[in-house]
Amino acid sequence: MSAWDLPDFDEHEGVHLFHDRASGLIAVIAIHSTALGPGAGGTRFWHYAQHNEAITDALRLSRGMSYKNAMAGLPMGGAKGVILANAAKTKSPAMLEAFGRAVDSLGGRYVTAEDVGISEADMVVIARGTKHVSGLPVGSDAAGGDPGPFTAYGIYLGVKAAVAQALGKNDMSDVHVAIQGLGSVGGGLARYLARDGAKLTLGDVNGERAEQLASELGGKAVDAGVILGVEADVFSPNALGAILNEYSIPLLKAGIVAGGANNQLATPADAARLHARGILYAPDYVINAGGIINVALEYLGQGNREEVNGRIERIPDRLRQIWAESAATDTPAADVADAMAQKLIGR
Repeated sequence: MSAWDLPDFDEHEGVHLFHDRASGLIAVIAIHSTALGPGAGGTRFWHYAQHNEAITDALRLSRGMSYKNAMAGLPMGGAKGVILANAAKTKSPAMLEAFGRAVDSLGGRYVTAEDVGISEADMVVIARGTKHVSGLPVGSDAAGGDPGPFTAYGIYLGVKAAVAQALGKNDMSDVHVAIQGLGSVGGGLARYLARDGAKLTLGDVNGERAEQLASELGGKAVDAGVILGVEADVFSPNALGAILNEYSIPLLKAGIVAGGANNQLATPADAARLHARGILYAPDYVINAGGIINVALEYLGQGNREEVNGRIERIPDRLRQIWAESAATDTPAADVADAMAQKLIGR
C-alpha cells in the first residue's frame, strides 16, 4: 500500500523516506502543510512492528502539528519526523547525524525538535547535520531547551480551565485526576496538580515509576491497563495516541478528558462518541501546545521564557472558545477545533 492510499493521508505536501545503510537509519518525515511557515514538529524514536505503522504515525502527527501551530498562533506549518527503532531501541550518534542530514536535505521545509524517545542531548547530535533544529540547550531565561516542562505547564492550565468549565470549580483542591503516562509531561502535570491539592491516581507502563511518583506526591498508583476506567473527575492521557476509541470511551468514568498525548482519538467518529456521553474534551493539539510554543520561539529567535509562558497562558482562552462554540452548536469539541484550524491553514 502506498502512502497515498493510507487513510491518514490528508493532502500532505510531502512524505519522505530515508535509509542510511552506514548508520542503520530508517526514517520518515511527513510534511503536512507549510502554508503558515516551515513545517515544525518533533522527531519520534519508536519501534514499529510494520514500517507502514511508522508512516501512518508520521501522517497523523504531522497533520496534528499543522493544527497545533495554527491554533497557537505560530508562523509555522506542520510536519513530523519518525526514526524507526529496532526492538531494543538502540541508537547511535551516527544514526542521529544521518537523520540531521536527512532534515537538511529538505532545505528548511522541516524544523525538528524532541518527541518521544529523543532527548535534548540527541538534538545536539542531530544539529551536527542541520541548522533546522530546535529544542537545544539554552540559557536559563531563553526560549528553547526541553519542551516537556512547557507542555506540562500548558496542560496544567488546560486541566484547570476544564474543571472550571465542567465543574464550576476555580481551584483543584480535592479534584480527582487520573493521569496516564508519567514521563516528562505527565509527571510534570502531576507535580503541578499535587501542589494545588488535587487527588491523584497515577498509571504508567513502568509500574515502579508510578509507585515512586505516587509515594512522592501522596497519590495512588494503579496498573496502566486500568487507569482509563478509574472513577475520577478528570482523565488525563499523556502517553501514546489512539487511546480513545469505540471500546475505551464507554469505559470512561470521568466527565473530563484533558491530557497531552497526541492523536488521542483513534478515529474522527470518536469525537462524537465523547460528545454523546457529555464528556468535556480538550482537543489534544490545543491543550498540549506549550512545548512547540517554546521551541518555535527558540528557532525564530523571538522572546524569552516570559514571552513563552505568556503565550502558553493563552491556551485556556482558546479552549473556552472551542467549548463555547461546541455548546452553542451541539458539535463535538474536536470537530470545532478542526474546523478552526483548517480555516487558519486554508484547507
